[in-house]
Amino acid sequence: MSPVYSTTFAVLEMKSEPFAAAPMLSARVGIASLGADPVHAIALRAQVRIEPYRRSYTEAESAGLVDLFGPRERWKDTQRSFLWMHCATMIQGFSGGTEVDLPMPVTYDFEVTGSKYLHALRGGTVPLIFLFSGTVFSRGENGFSIQQIPWDREDKFDMPISVWDGLVASHFPNSGWVRLRRDTLDALAAYKSGHGMLGFDDAVTRLLAFVAEETP
Repeated sequence: MSPVYSTTFAVLEMKSEPFAAAPMLSARVGIASLGADPVHAIALRAQVRIEPYRRSYTEAESAGLVDLFGPRERWKDTQRSFLWMHCATMIQGFSGGTEVDLPMPVTYDFEVTGSKYLHALRGGTVPLIFLFSGTVFSRGENGFSIQQIPWDREDKFDMPISVWDGLVASHFPNSGWVRLRRDTLDALAAYKSGHGMLGFDDAVTRLLAFVAEETP
């Protein structure tokens, strides 16, 4: 029977899935199992976290991160690893090693910390850590066995921000997504209609122009 502690995971590559119906990334994961028995299947789960302290930031980027971490002089205390997503997949049987694609459904909702962080970046990479867990099903001379993946199975990967930018551009070309309360949306719709505007973007742009004129 193959001991689970001999199964390891490594993120090899990340890419966007441009033809998916909803925004989707994909992580290519290499898996090695050093035991004698073949792996029948793996129910793989991953917690993907962002580690913002593992990269530097320009002044323009730091301005977009104030909501998350406060002013730059506080970042030593405020920049902590935070959850981006949970993802999972089923892996077919193999012996020795294999490579699989781990689907990573994402959102561009600016209420989500990960989306707000990624939107602020202008270049470089996104420092990620994958925390793997799940169940390994193996088959040997004594039949099937089921074991849990240890909690220490993890791998760090720096995703080029261009991967995220390309995904956003394909699903939200020159646009974004902001969630509003129902009463706020109703008021904005009434303002738009009352001023004969064609879209909400025109209404928000005019309101921002009013604010800019009144601000010294």
